[in-house]
Amino acid sequence: MNMTAESAPCWEHFHHVADVGVRGSGPTLAEAFEQAALAMTAVILDPTEVADTQSVEITVSATDREMLLVEWLDALIYEMATRKMLFRRFRVAIQDRALHATAWGETIDVARHRPGVEIKGATLTELRVWQDRQAIWHAQCVVDV
Repeated sequence: MNMTAESAPCWEHFHHVADVGVRGSGPTLAEAFEQAALAMTAVILDPTEVADTQSVEITVSATDREMLLVEWLDALIYEMATRKMLFRRFRVAIQDRALHATAWGETIDVARHRPGVEIKGATLTELRVWQDRQAIWHAQCVVDV
């Protein structure tokens, strides 16, 4: 499990037979989604190696929480693949069935960055969004990269 400097909530990877699982947790649904995005980027490269010099705005909507997580992470993967960017931090706001996020990062510098996997599309499966007894939100999925 990894702790980020920007906030107390956490993100983590977990083993799954299909591929790698990502999970974000936080006191709000928005923070859980924020941490899940950080876990997604960490599949490719340690976010601490990325500067946050550029920002990207992302807005998605869906019919329920699970599909909102799919749309959010799909949009993030799309931005990473098309802009050739990696992200260090996120600010996520969720209202009703819409999510608006600002992502900060930088364009990949192949001389400095050593990505663990190629940035490309991913299939998101095993979706789950829930709130536990301690009132902590969790957003998790499996990424087939």
